[in-house]
Amino acid sequence: MPKTRSGGGLSTTQQAAKFIGVAALSGAVLAGIALPAAGALGLAAKGTVEGFDEIPSNLKTPPLSQRTTILDRDGGALATVYSRDRTVVPLKDISPYMQDAIIAIEDSRFYEHGAVDLKGILRAMNRNVQAGGAAQGASTLTQQYVKNVFVEEAGDDPEKVAEATQQTLGRKVRELKYAIQVEEELGKKKILENYLNITFFGQQAYGIEAASQRYFSKAAKDLKLEEAALLAGIVQSPSRYDPVNDTEEATKRRNIVLTRMAAVRSVSKAEAEKAMETPIKLKPSKPNNGCITAVSGSGFFCDYVRKTILTDPAFGKTDEERAKLWNLGGLTIRTTLDPRAQQAANEAATAKVNKDDKFAASVVQVQPGDGKILSMGQSRPYGLDQKKNETVLNLAVSNKMGGSTYGFQVGSTFKPFTAAAALEKGISPAQTFSSGWKLTVPESSFRRCDGSPAGNVPWQLQNELESEKGTWDMTSALGKSINTYFALLEQKAGLCETVTMAKKVGYERGDGKEIEERPAATLGSVDSTPLSMASAYATFANRGTYCTPVAIESITDPNGKKLDVPQTQCSRAMSEKTADSINQMLKGVVEDGTGTQAGLSDRDNAGKTGTTNDRKDAWFVGYTPNLSTAVWVGDDIGEKSSMFDVTIGGQYYDKVCGGCLPGPIWRIAMTGALDASETPGFSPVSVPRSKDDGGGEGDGEGEGDGGRNRGRDRGGEDRQDGKPGGGNRFPGIELPPGVIGGPGGDQRGQGGGTEGP
Repeated sequence: MPKTRSGGGLSTTQQAAKFIGVAALSGAVLAGIALPAAGALGLAAKGTVEGFDEIPSNLKTPPLSQRTTILDRDGGALATVYSRDRTVVPLKDISPYMQDAIIAIEDSRFYEHGAVDLKGILRAMNRNVQAGGAAQGASTLTQQYVKNVFVEEAGDDPEKVAEATQQTLGRKVRELKYAIQVEEELGKKKILENYLNITFFGQQAYGIEAASQRYFSKAAKDLKLEEAALLAGIVQSPSRYDPVNDTEEATKRRNIVLTRMAAVRSVSKAEAEKAMETPIKLKPSKPNNGCITAVSGSGFFCDYVRKTILTDPAFGKTDEERAKLWNLGGLTIRTTLDPRAQQAANEAATAKVNKDDKFAASVVQVQPGDGKILSMGQSRPYGLDQKKNETVLNLAVSNKMGGSTYGFQVGSTFKPFTAAAALEKGISPAQTFSSGWKLTVPESSFRRCDGSPAGNVPWQLQNELESEKGTWDMTSALGKSINTYFALLEQKAGLCETVTMAKKVGYERGDGKEIEERPAATLGSVDSTPLSMASAYATFANRGTYCTPVAIESITDPNGKKLDVPQTQCSRAMSEKTADSINQMLKGVVEDGTGTQAGLSDRDNAGKTGTTNDRKDAWFVGYTPNLSTAVWVGDDIGEKSSMFDVTIGGQYYDKVCGGCLPGPIWRIAMTGALDASETPGFSPVSVPRSKDDGGGEGDGEGEGDGGRNRGRDRGGEDRQDGKPGGGNRFPGIELPPGVIGGPGGDQRGQGGGTEGP
C-alpha cells in the first residue's frame, strides 16, 4: 500500500497513526487531572498530583514589568524607562470590543468551559490529523495566561524563556494543573483582565494599554470595533500581523477576527461587515524609553538615578534583587532635580564649550544642608550616537555610578581642605610662610596616619610663575593659589590631618579607592569628581557640616506603596568658626584673586580655581550659602590632551585656566539657578591677617607640581607666557590612548602634578 496519496497528503494508515499518537499524548497530559462528575465540560483541581496542591502567588497577581516614571522635584516628568512597555489597567478600562475580540479569536468558549476545554482538544486533534500537522491548537485563554506568566518571569534570559516554552509533557501537565487552580481562585473576569495586561502585542508593547497607545495613540477603553479586532489578531503572531510593517496581512487577520466575532455573535454580521470595509487607520506613537529620551538635558541625572537603584543596598541586599526591582518597574520616582537649576546647568555647560570640541565641560549643583543634587549638565548631549557627539559617560560622577575610569585631578581646588585642617589644628589664618618660586621639602617630614614617613626623597615643587615668591598668609595664599605656601602649611598641619579633613567633607576618588596619603595631595594630585567636589564645598556653605549627596526624594510602587529611599547622612566635619573663616577667605578668591571672572556681584559667594599640570584639567568650584556648584573642563576621551593654544567654544585660549573658562561657566550656572529674591549671606567672622604678608610678587594662578617628583624638578609652568616649559611636566605612567578618564594605572598621580588656580 502506498504511503502517500496522489495529492501528497498522509495515507489512511498514517492518519490513523497520527490520531492515535495525539490521543495518547492527550491521555498522558490529562492523566493527573480528574474530570468532575458534573459541570459543563469543566475540570476541577481535585486529584492533583503532589507538588501542585497550592497555586503560586505569582499566578494570582503576576509581577508584571511596567513603565517607571522619573519626575523632577516639582512633579514634572523627566523620563519613562522600562524593560517591558506596559501599563496595567483594570478590565473596566478596556473596551468591551477588545474583550469580545480576544475571546472570539483565542478561546470562543471561554465562559463555557473550565481551565481545559475538552471539546476543543478533541476538535483540534481531529483537525490536526486531517491536516497532517498542527493546524489548530487547543490551549484555552487560561492556559495561555499561565504560560505567559512563566515567560514574563523568565524576562530576557534565553535559557529561562526556553524552559518556560519548551514543548514537553512535564511542562504541559504543570501548565494545565496551574490553569485549573487559577480558574478556581481568580474567576473568568480576572483571568481575562490579567491576560490582556500580560500579552505581547508587538512593537515593544506589552499589555493592551501599551498596545492601544502604540498603534492608535489612545487609551484601551476607547478602542473601536475594527481597532480592537486588529489588536486581537496580532497576538497569534506579532511579527507576521504587524500593521505598521504589513498593512495587507494585518487587514486579512483583522477580518478573520471580525468574521469570528460575528460567528460567535459578539457583534452582528452587519457590524462586522462594516468594520471590515473600514481601512486600517493607524496613529502610531514612537516608543519613548530610557534616559536617552529624558527632557531638559537630564539624561545624565536620569542615569545616575538608575545607577542609584541598581547599587544602593536600600533597594535590595544583592545586585540581583536590585536589578529585579528596576526591571519590574512600575515605579514613580520623584527626584531632587530642580528644573530651573538643570536648565541653568545645561546652558552653562554649552555656553562656552561646544559639543564637537575636543574638550568637554561638566556642571553639577548640590544644595548645602541636605545634599540634594539639583542638576547635572554636560557640553556633550546624552546618547549613543557618536557621530552626533553624544555620550553616556557621566563626567560628574564616579566610575561606579557611570563616570570616567578614575575621575579627574582637582588641582588647587583641594587647598581649602588643607586650610581647614590647619585651622582645626589651631593654626591661625595669619600664619605666614616665605619661599622662592620653587621649593624642596623632604617627603620624610610628612607623616601618614599610621605614623610612617610619606617617602624618603625630596619633594620638589614650584609656583606657576617665577615672580610668585615672597611671604604670604593663608588668605593671600588662597587668593593667589600659591603652591609653595600650601606645601609648607600641609607640613605644619599634618599630612594625615589634611587627608582626614578631605574625607570628612566627602572628598572621594573617582575609582572608589582610598585617598593616598602623599604630600602632593594638598595640590590636588588625587583624582575626584565634580559631584564629590560640589558636595565637599557645600560643607563650607553649610558651616562645617557635610551631607552625603542624594538624588531621590521618594518612590512609590505600582500599588502606591512608598519604598524606603536613601537619606542624606550629615556629620560635622569642622567647627562653624573654621567653615566661616574658609568662607571669608574664599570670598577673596572671587573678589580679587584668581576667580574674579566667576564672582557674583549681587550676593555673598566664594570659590576656588584649579588647574592641573599641563592644563589637562581646569576647575572652578564655588558656592553661596544655598547652592554649591562644581565645573570641570578637560579632555574626556582617551589620552588626555593639554589645553594650550586651543579653541574651545569658538574662543581661542593660549592656556586654559580655572578662572578663565570654568569660572565664567560657573557664573552662568549660578546666576540661572539662583532666585534673585533670595540672597542669604555668610556668617560674618573676623579672619586674622599678618602684617608681614606681602602678597608675593606675582599674581599668577599658581599652576604647579602636585606629583612626587623623586628629587627631580618636574611639573609646573616655568614660563610667564603660559606656554609649556622644558622637561617632562607630567611624569609617571600613562595608559594608552582610548582609556576613558585620562592617564591611569596603579601609580596614577605619582608624577601627575597639579596646580593652583
